[in-house]
Amino acid sequence: MKKLILTIIAVIFSASSIVAQAADKVTIQLKWVTQAQFAGYYVAKDNGYYADEGLDVTILPGGPDVVPPQVMAGGAADVMVDWMPSALAAREKGLSIVNIAQPFKSSGLLLVCRKDSGISNPEDLKGKTVGVWFGGNEYPLMNWMSKLNIPTDGSAGGVTLMKQGYNVDPLLQKQADCVSAMAYNEYWQVIDAGLTNNDLTIFNYTDLGVASLEDGLYVLEDNLKDPNFVSKMAKFVRASMKGWAWARENNDAAADIVLDNDDTGAQTEAHQRRMMGEINKLTAGSDGSLVEADFNTTVENLMSAGADAVISKKPVGAWSHVVTDQM
Repeated sequence: MKKLILTIIAVIFSASSIVAQAADKVTIQLKWVTQAQFAGYYVAKDNGYYADEGLDVTILPGGPDVVPPQVMAGGAADVMVDWMPSALAAREKGLSIVNIAQPFKSSGLLLVCRKDSGISNPEDLKGKTVGVWFGGNEYPLMNWMSKLNIPTDGSAGGVTLMKQGYNVDPLLQKQADCVSAMAYNEYWQVIDAGLTNNDLTIFNYTDLGVASLEDGLYVLEDNLKDPNFVSKMAKFVRASMKGWAWARENNDAAADIVLDNDDTGAQTEAHQRRMMGEINKLTAGSDGSLVEADFNTTVENLMSAGADAVISKKPVGAWSHVVTDQM
């Protein structure tokens, strides 16, 4: 009997050990609210890909007042989703964050303007009011304006920046002449509101040659000195990329998973399914590893505005393949 009890205790401790090993916690801070832009992470969690890697992942939604680098600096997240201009600007200011993976291969950033504001080319932006997301999202626009020698301080011959929130109401209500938009989100909000392409002048950052890498995964540099952390991130990225691959093969189902995880109830099925289709175009072609040539193009764009450039020198150590090399 005693032997049986000891055996049962041993089994319980063994099971507890397995559970403990399976509960390797990871917290990821998203750049924006719960939507198809982040479907790969929600899919990986809901489909059990993280659990298969022995990870217990917490996904923190973002918003207009959430600045991912600040969250990282405060120690509230292990990894964050951010645009490279924001991440590199934060790094130059002293926060040593490193890109460990790049699920998004292409940029979806646009500037959408009303034609009835008299805007048909970039020079027409002078004297106009432009909506922009702050918290690091303003850098692509400001860098583009610097290259055009158009001030962003509201002075004569410059543009006046308006803080943009969740929607495109400033454009619809003519409070702003232009708003920032993602090809997978705000652009469609404008169209759904009744404006057509004939009513709009659309500046595509990629077509203009001023696009930057978006939605990369970043961690604190010091954490990469810990082999256990690197191993944990390799598991996280591997599972996340599996989630992104599944989303590309299962567009509508992936959007539905996002909706199931949206506690606000603010998203609609039609919008999220359409967004998912556009997002899948941006992740196509990425195996998770940052392509150095893409990094260099982003850095060149960010430094090409002279004294007003987003960053003053080419970053050293701002990206690493130490995680993706383990995948």
